[in-house]
Amino acid sequence: MKFRTLGNTGEQLSAIGLGCMGMSFAYGPADEQQSISTLHKALDSGINFWDTADMYANGDNERLISKVLVPNRDKIFIATKFGFRFKNETAGHSGSPGTYFDGSPDWIKKAVDLSLQRLKIDEIDLYYAHRVDPNIPVEETVGAMADLVKAGKVRYLGLSEASAESIKKANKIHPITALQSEYSLLTRDIEKEILPTIRELGITLVPYSPLARGLFSNINEAQHFGDDDFRKSLPRYQEEFLENNKNLAKEINEFAQSKGIKGTQLALAWVLNQGEDIIPIPGTKRIPYLEENIAAANIELSTADLETVDSILKKYPNVGARYSEGALKLVNN
Repeated sequence: MKFRTLGNTGEQLSAIGLGCMGMSFAYGPADEQQSISTLHKALDSGINFWDTADMYANGDNERLISKVLVPNRDKIFIATKFGFRFKNETAGHSGSPGTYFDGSPDWIKKAVDLSLQRLKIDEIDLYYAHRVDPNIPVEETVGAMADLVKAGKVRYLGLSEASAESIKKANKIHPITALQSEYSLLTRDIEKEILPTIRELGITLVPYSPLARGLFSNINEAQHFGDDDFRKSLPRYQEEFLENNKNLAKEINEFAQSKGIKGTQLALAWVLNQGEDIIPIPGTKRIPYLEENIAAANIELSTADLETVDSILKKYPNVGARYSEGALKLVNN
């Protein structure tokens, strides 16, 4: 496994991390034993950067991870996030009616202790605000997060889906080590202003959904998604966008096949090729997919390859929004 440096910390993290959300939440039924086997495989393969959040299955994802994290604490750099809460204690995705965001100092103090209890550890390596609360100054939220560093409960601070302006404000209160935002072949909004801003400040980008939520492998099975799969609510899997994306995936997969790899590996290699200051966290709960992702970390793309990918993307621009309207209100704040 190759390694990359996290921000200005000197921490050496695996070039790809492991997004753990799908093991408990959002992508169909959970299988605890399968997920634990995948966690062990990731560890054995050198993936030392694991990502979760308190909202994933209402804390169950953190509890699941703890079973492998605790006996291997010195080998794993653990990141978790806070902020999303549920009105009726029923876990939902970020755009569901019962979900709301709380970036208040009072909640931060409670949320970190709850995460530490579920993870069964004394200190979180990287603690993110899952979004920027539109009703609370980001300086106030980050000030409360900085208190957690002073208290020894958190080592480094991060933001997720924050605007360039919020990142600058936050970084003046306490150094921001990482920004977690969606970034993939199909989601490149951050390239305009946010990516240049974090590079200027020495902040690492941690892309989630770098495989475009598996679109290049599952777009043709979209009609078979279960009711517990939140991709059913995403515009990219609906109506006219679905047809566009089927054609896009077909051509990306054909190009990848010509190189002897899979479309998902091409997508992940593309993200990795955008800079050494980028550490994507593709999510999976199955060992075969984990192994495919690991192999992608060694794929080199030439300038001609990147140009071919761009030319394919330009042919199919009608990809649709990455989130539902409700969820989009909480990004880039």
